[in-house]
Amino acid sequence: MTFDKLNIIAPILKALETEGYTNPTPIQEQSIPHLLQGSDLSGAAQTGTGKTAAFTIPMLQLLEQGALVSKHPNNKLRALILAPTRELAIQIGESISSYGRNLRFRHAVIYGGVPKNQQIRAMRGNPDIVVATPGRLLDLMGMGVVKLDSISFFVLDEADRMLDMGFIHDIRKIVAKLPPARQNVFFSATMPSDIRQLANTILRDPVNVAVTPVSSSCETVQQSIFMVEKNNKLNLLLHILREEPIKNALVFSRTKHGADKLAKSLNSVGINAAAIHGNKTQGARQIALERFKNGKARVLVATDIAARGIDIDELSHVINFHLPNEPETYVHRIGRTGRAGASGIAFSFCDREERPYLKSIHKLIRKEIPVKEDHPFHMHIEIAEKQPVVFNKNPFRQRGRRPAMAGRRIA
Repeated sequence: MTFDKLNIIAPILKALETEGYTNPTPIQEQSIPHLLQGSDLSGAAQTGTGKTAAFTIPMLQLLEQGALVSKHPNNKLRALILAPTRELAIQIGESISSYGRNLRFRHAVIYGGVPKNQQIRAMRGNPDIVVATPGRLLDLMGMGVVKLDSISFFVLDEADRMLDMGFIHDIRKIVAKLPPARQNVFFSATMPSDIRQLANTILRDPVNVAVTPVSSSCETVQQSIFMVEKNNKLNLLLHILREEPIKNALVFSRTKHGADKLAKSLNSVGINAAAIHGNKTQGARQIALERFKNGKARVLVATDIAARGIDIDELSHVINFHLPNEPETYVHRIGRTGRAGASGIAFSFCDREERPYLKSIHKLIRKEIPVKEDHPFHMHIEIAEKQPVVFNKNPFRQRGRRPAMAGRRIA
């Protein structure tokens, strides 16, 4: 399948060719035709699957073809995309510029952590598309700078992270200001019950698409576990960075303070590192990201929320300095490498307290990650402590019970 088989107009095809794209990813192949037909869509897709292009390409085409019409002559704004983080909002804005390079439209990206004046000026330029984080959007709406009464295309991206970050009430306030006649797109890496309830309040008779289920790790990522005492994790990281052929590494820290401390420790021994997290200013975060992308920093230490939306080509390694307490987060993290079919490597450090997290990860991905023992800081575990993980082929079949449900699937 190539993009020209999806009925995409020539100016966008030319832009895709300029970007070096010829074949759509599965989420793009499944989503674009339905969105071009005007359907609402609910998509379940992990990071790195190409979902940004899956909604920006049809949005730009509908805009160019006049299918997205504003009912208010003084307000050209027809498309709104909500994103949970500044980094993701910026990335989406860059994608819109790239795919729409041969089209005539205006767009604005608004987010918190920076002065409002430039964003107010951008809104006064009467853009056709706005990409926004919820908090800053509500601020500008309260000032009367942004009005949503002309929106005909609405995207809620990374809905599960929106929920994690406490944006659910802000989203409901924003949705309440949208006109009822609109096309809706809803993307989330995971679809727990509370996310489904939110989707049900936004979508109308949606098409459901799903790729790379969260329970399956990217097959192109080589995964390893390093059992290590907590106080030896930094020594292990230094050993790996010195001994392994690591071009660049995205290192995940559980806390913002831990990310800063880790980056400082690496820099003190001559390993160029930068940290990125929610407490840093937007300028500092962009500088850190640019240093990592252009190779001036070999290591980028990040928290989960700050890393969401970071798009890094040819990332060789992901290192979990701390294991996440949610197994789905592990899958999202390692998906940062091995993107678009490329190979990648994920190393994860596990101390004694984190072993329950590791067990949960094994259950989710339905396999055990190999333990790498050939390093000087290996933590030996007593045989009595080891408990094998049992993978039941039918998780609903239990002794003496009949299955109460057959499981749910998003087609």
